[in-house]
Amino acid sequence: MGPFELGTDGPGAIVVGVDGSPTSLRAASYAAGMARRQHTRLIAVYARTIPSSLLILADHSGMSTHAVMATQDELERQLRAEVEKQAALWGLDAELIVRQGEPLAVLSQVAKEKRADAVIVGSSASVGHRIAGSLAVKLVRCARWPVTVVP
Repeated sequence: MGPFELGTDGPGAIVVGVDGSPTSLRAASYAAGMARRQHTRLIAVYARTIPSSLLILADHSGMSTHAVMATQDELERQLRAEVEKQAALWGLDAELIVRQGEPLAVLSQVAKEKRADAVIVGSSASVGHRIAGSLAVKLVRCARWPVTVVP
């Protein structure tokens, strides 16, 4: 057996990164269709970011940090409701995993833990990612799974 062969055939898991952006929601739709056709699990992953150190230092009252966390809580609630709704609608075995950390590390860790067959992400619309590299590019460079980037 090769280093990536786990000795099992059949349905595995498809991991999709979601953050509420239009491209991540399109990626989730694409992943749901793929999971439905392949009769496999769909694992949506939301990586909650830690508020910037500069924000924490400048925010003496804590109101800005609280606002960031409240926004992330609301987004998590919306994503969880949407995953449950789509799973019921399409008859999917789907779950939302929420972890705190950098999206590349979180997606890679979840894909490894769940023995993902593929990782799907939305393309980035940020101009800064053309310089520093987007999540999709970083995943393609370092991941051990096929990566699909949905525009």
